[in-house]
Amino acid sequence: MTLGVCLAVDQAVRAFVPALAFTLAWTHSIEKTAWEEDYRIADGVLSIVDARILGSGAGMEPPAGATLRDGVWHYRPAAATHERLRLTASRATDDYRFCVGGRCTPLRELVGVTGDVAVVEVAACRR
Repeated sequence: MTLGVCLAVDQAVRAFVPALAFTLAWTHSIEKTAWEEDYRIADGVLSIVDARILGSGAGMEPPAGATLRDGVWHYRPAAATHERLRLTASRATDDYRFCVGGRCTPLRELVGVTGDVAVVEVAACRR
């Protein structure tokens, strides 16, 4: 069995990515500013190891302790481990991008969502 990431919609796994690390990237719906979070799988959970915000604005101020490097805020969120992430994929906003090894795929495309809105659960799993 291979350890990786399962992406599910309505509790049905739609995609398996055989990777121990990935990045979630998205654009803030109002400020149009890039956000990225780097995750690693450790002990069966998703551990966030770094997060970045390109700028600041409405509802997206960098947290205390963030450092500004080359115009990008870097920080590690206080809630650093998650059993699963629940991401809303909506046609009303730019899509999340799921990135592995520098290659990014739109989340809706990766899981085959065709409707207007879907909740995608991201979790560590074995296949």
